[in-house]
Amino acid sequence: MGPFSDDATLVWLLLGLLSLIGVLLVRLSKQQPFPEPSSRYGWTILTLAALLALGTAAPRPLGVDGLLAVLCVLGAFGVIAGLTHIVRTRRDVIVAPLSGFLLCVGIGGLMARTWSTLSTVEQWVDFLALVLLGMGQTYLVFRGLLIGKLPLAWSQAGMVALQRGALSGERGAIACFERGWDTDEPHLNPMAYLALNRIHSALGNEETAMDWQTSLNSSGGEAAVAQAWIDAVEDAILRVVPDAKERWPKHEEA
Repeated sequence: MGPFSDDATLVWLLLGLLSLIGVLLVRLSKQQPFPEPSSRYGWTILTLAALLALGTAAPRPLGVDGLLAVLCVLGAFGVIAGLTHIVRTRRDVIVAPLSGFLLCVGIGGLMARTWSTLSTVEQWVDFLALVLLGMGQTYLVFRGLLIGKLPLAWSQAGMVALQRGALSGERGAIACFERGWDTDEPHLNPMAYLALNRIHSALGNEETAMDWQTSLNSSGGEAAVAQAWIDAVEDAILRVVPDAKERWPKHEEA
């Protein structure tokens, strides 16, 4: 296989796509409440892409068909794992749609390379399969990249940050709780509002604390928040700011 042959060019294009998806997963993971799933998978893909690139210099390198099969396997695994996070754990929304691109390219490429050997009926079946695959990928992009907000996961990440004592900063509790509310899931909003009110009160940001108190009152007040959540938030804050309770409203000290 010469360096300028069609197959050689296609191999490098596929390796470039694989690397691009890996880079996007790593970079976009920083925008997720829990970056570990997408970051780990991104680094796994980048490592594999580097190994496959080194393998092109081997006496018998992996061909186009083999590389397309690798994309299918990686894409299918990523879609299944990503859908689990979107639907079940609700901690990540980027693994599934980005992995879906790998799956679409892998399956589409394998179909294209065998297209001329198929009968008319088989070609129609493959075409319908590609249409369904495209529809599924469109759903993943829409569900994950366009509307995925993960308010519950951001509240969970905020609690984790609180327990670590990180109140401010890019991954601090304030930044997480500010993303922990959503108009589509109003039952989660009071949890984030209360946490933000308590944190800003503890830090002496009275004006900001009152703004979040107003939001909390408009969402049902403290009665809309489980007492266990209130206790957990307050206990975590008190470990960082021991005198915070003095700045909380008197009626909330009970």
